[in-house]
Amino acid sequence: MNAAQLNRVTHESLAYYRDGLVALLLDAVQHGASVGFLAAIDVQQAERYFEEVRQRLVSGELLLWVVGKDKEVLGSVQLGLCLKPNGLNRAEVQKLLVHSAARRRGLGQQLMHALELAARQKQRGMLYLDTEAGSGAEAFYRSLGYSKAGEIPDYACGPDGVYRATALYYKLL
Repeated sequence: MNAAQLNRVTHESLAYYRDGLVALLLDAVQHGASVGFLAAIDVQQAERYFEEVRQRLVSGELLLWVVGKDKEVLGSVQLGLCLKPNGLNRAEVQKLLVHSAARRRGLGQQLMHALELAARQKQRGMLYLDTEAGSGAEAFYRSLGYSKAGEIPDYACGPDGVYRATALYYKLL
């Protein structure tokens, strides 16, 4: 079996990965990821979301990577570029997802490395993100050199509808 490949996704190539990205998002939500969707998410909602992603890729405000085999997407991450004149030094890490069957294989690190390299190339000196407070993601981001800036209580609800705190992290590149 071939190793998973890392690819940058453009608005043109998104159609190739769309089904795999939809399956990845559904898997993430089903396994409790707090990524903006509730447990009742269906394929149509996920497809609409990726149409919004395509539009953001077209505008240049978003970069997207996948890691997988052919059309099978095992992981993905997005980088939201601030386009405001006073924020051209920052970018937001968004929706780092690794399929539940592919975790603990270094795919998240691979995706984050690509994201950070691109951020540097885009002259972004500060990355930031939010993640569910108390989740395993906090240790992951700390291991990559991200610093915790604080927490906001009752920030977002998980797929189960329960509101939880979010932890804010940043990294200076």
